[in-house]
Formats: sequence, C-alpha cells, structure tokens
Amino acid sequence: MTVPQFCSSATTHPGATRPYNEDSFVNRPDIGLWAVADGAGGHEGGEMASGMLRDALEAIPDSLSAAELLAEVRTKVETTHATLRSLAEQNSRSILGASTIVVLMVRDDHFACLWAGDSRSYLLRDGVLQQITHDHSLVQELVDAGAIRPEEAERHPQGNVITRAVGANMEAFVLDKTSDRTQPGDRFLLCSDGLYKSVQEPELARLLGDGVDVPPTEAMIAAALAMNATDNVTAVTVAVG
Repeated sequence: MTVPQFCSSATTHPGATRPYNEDSFVNRPDIGLWAVADGAGGHEGGEMASGMLRDALEAIPDSLSAAELLAEVRTKVETTHATLRSLAEQNSRSILGASTIVVLMVRDDHFACLWAGDSRSYLLRDGVLQQITHDHSLVQELVDAGAIRPEEAERHPQGNVITRAVGANMEAFVLDKTSDRTQPGDRFLLCSDGLYKSVQEPELARLLGDGVDVPPTEAMIAAALAMNATDNVTAVTVAVG
C-alpha cells in the first residue's frame, strides 16, 4: 500500500458573529487522512466533542494498510461516541456535547469517506463539483420525501436539526460510507455547514479549482466571512496527484 502525493490545506474560523469555535479538523497527508468535526452543545460541550474526535484521529499511527486505516478510523469514532454517551448518562457534569464528523481516506487510487451528520465532502472532477456525502438532517429527510424542494432547505426554520451525530442519544450509531477510485487531478473539499450555507457551490468549485493566489481553504473562509457567516466555518481541501 502506498500513499499518493497530496497537496492539502485546512482552515477554521469562529465565523462573523460567534466568539468561540466548536469546529475541529484533521490534516494528515502523511497517511492520507483528513476530517472535519462540527461540535454541538455550547462552547465547552461542542468544543470537547469535536476535539475528542480530532485527537483520536490524530493519534492513528502511520504504519497501517488501507484496510487497517479504515477499521481504525471506525474504531476511533465509535469509541468517542461511546465515551460521550457515557459522560451524558453519568449526569455528573453539565458539559455535554456531540459532533458531526466527515472523514476522507485516500490510498492506492481509491478513496473512502465516512460520515455522521451534516458536515460534507465534495469532489471536484473535470470542473464539476459533486457532493459525495448525504446529510443526516431533518431538512434532507424532508427533501428526500418530496415535502420541500432542495432550494427551500437552505432557509428552512429547522435547517440546523441534525439526525445523527457522534455522542448523540440514538438507538444505534452508524457511520455511512462511500468509496470509489480516484483520478489524477481530483480535488476534495471537507467542510462544516458554516461554509456551504454561506458560500454557494459554484463559488466553492471556483475556489477549489485553480486560479486563487492563497490556499483554497483561506479563500473559502474569507468568502464565508464576507457573507457574514453566523456559524463556525471550517474547510479542508485535498488535491490528488
């Protein structure tokens, strides 16, 4: 197993109005691993949950095969979920939190993406931007059921309600997965909802492609702040080959 050459960047910002940042990211081109986690539960709770995910993924060794890496990521995320649920059930502390997670792994001309919640992964290929994750959110369920149109989802009053998260109280925690082959020139974007709710996808595609003078994540955060992003904003980009 070999790790292809990557050019990656990562940036996070509290946003235009919030005094704290509950987002975290992982940027590990050394093993072909990237992630974005968007915490929920207030300053300390959300920051704790996303930070636990970041620290768990940062601790993964660099000697694993592709299959071992995938298994280890699953284990780290599921263990963090169990730890957060245990803290919540103890009722011994007031700081409780949960977090979305989206993880990208790239090895040997293949990629795999795991996620829970509404942090997203996009793939830019041949100039076309495609969302490769599917939001775990109330508005996405409404769109899937035909109850609302996709363009209505962005401004829906319950647009911030997620239906799956690490640490959330649910009967069974499951990470969704998608995988495929990579092609030279592929560019991936992982981001929290603070980015894609502030910056339209055509602009994200432009910034993810060639033609910007700063790292694409810095340009994306600047674009979100220019739109007065009310949420924390995090972006991780990966160019393959």
